[in-house]
Amino acid sequence: MKFGKLDDITNIDFSIPEDTEETINLLKHLPKRTETAKIYIGCTGWGMREWVGKIYPLKTKPKDYLKAYAKQFNTIELNTTHYRIPRSEIVRKWYNETVEDFKFCPKIPQSISHSKDLGFSSGKIEIFKREIKGLKEKLGCCFMQLSPYFEISKIKILEHFLGEWGNELPLAIELRHPDWFNNDKNFKTIFKLLETYNMGTVITDVAGRRDVLHQRLTTDIAMIRFVGNGLHPTDYSRIDDWIQCLKSWFDLNLTAVYFFPHEPDNLLAPELAIYLIEQLKIHIPNIELRGPTLIQKDNQMSLF
Repeated sequence: MKFGKLDDITNIDFSIPEDTEETINLLKHLPKRTETAKIYIGCTGWGMREWVGKIYPLKTKPKDYLKAYAKQFNTIELNTTHYRIPRSEIVRKWYNETVEDFKFCPKIPQSISHSKDLGFSSGKIEIFKREIKGLKEKLGCCFMQLSPYFEISKIKILEHFLGEWGNELPLAIELRHPDWFNNDKNFKTIFKLLETYNMGTVITDVAGRRDVLHQRLTTDIAMIRFVGNGLHPTDYSRIDDWIQCLKSWFDLNLTAVYFFPHEPDNLLAPELAIYLIEQLKIHIPNIELRGPTLIQKDNQMSLF
């Protein structure tokens, strides 16, 4: 993820803002969970040959990367769908090659999210929904990254989209235009709209845009995109802060979290995910989770 990346992070305040009043109010009024809370941790792709011998078994072939990935992670930020609507046979292949508890979080195609009318004139919304339903119970939460030029004057277009999308498929919205965050009225308006339509939000933790770390939840599910800096010490201290934040949310009956650690070129994301898993097990032991394990380097045998 290049959005908000900085070469020099020396003077960045990485502290997590306090939850908004609206978030606290929403969490306090969530119904008591009847099932164990879940956290899904994953990366942005599975096609990393550098992971062979690290988290994929030695000699894993590219055609088997997804199978190996799904044994290590329980979700994926599926960015490939941002560039094209997947064909039915591709969706079926994804479904068949992943384990039972795996969840896909597909990104809405840019031909929808970055079009002037959010895809209405093209008919692509229904096409995408029809194809992605092929993931069945392995569909996690779709997310739509709005154009950086999508601002308050276009909110009626978004409201129309949300009404047409409905609640059959979970959806979270990622906002990027600064005016959603630096104008209190705009902030309250957009997030109240999402809450009204039972649509989630994407919270992004990245050095160069601290405003998108907005801490505004609108449903009982949180989606977090965490952008690290090559396993800089602050990556770990930031994870420590997130652990405490997640604990407070789960204590207030949040149902699930999708957490996607990004690192440069994705190569070091497993190491950060492992640290996250270790800390979650220590500080929030009563949640359902699983994550990657590095292959033992002493005997080069896979641990899964």
